[in-house]
Amino acid sequence: MSQPIWFQTPTSDHLQTIRTGTIEESLGIEITEIGPDYIRGTLPADQRTFQPTGRIHGGANVVLAESLGSLGANLVVDQTQYVCFGMEVNANHLRGVSQGKVTGTARPLHLGKTTHVWEIKIHDDDDQLTCISRLTMAVVRR
Repeated sequence: MSQPIWFQTPTSDHLQTIRTGTIEESLGIEITEIGPDYIRGTLPADQRTFQPTGRIHGGANVVLAESLGSLGANLVVDQTQYVCFGMEVNANHLRGVSQGKVTGTARPLHLGKTTHVWEIKIHDDDDQLTCISRLTMAVVRR
């Protein structure tokens, strides 16, 4: 098992508080697990996240990916001294999802002093890869 990368692991109460009133709350994104070097969360496949064809909108996948990677980046740094902001995000949408939920897992590829790069893999309920995303974060001194 990997050594934990987190500066401070948040409590479930803290995770609930920081998502209140955000796009994550509006879309129904839930953080389901924080492992030693990853964050996992879900996004429902429903009317909040669908495009007109009845499948998860690519933008909703990107919101899930950026939410997980951004949370991860901010949990790696000392938040009294630094804050992390998204610089670039990309996504390859590989398979449509029209029911259930998707689960994203974010892991760092690079944790530098001024930038982080995170990879986020999103799977459907059958564990099929539906989207892969990469997120670059700026680490900024407060």
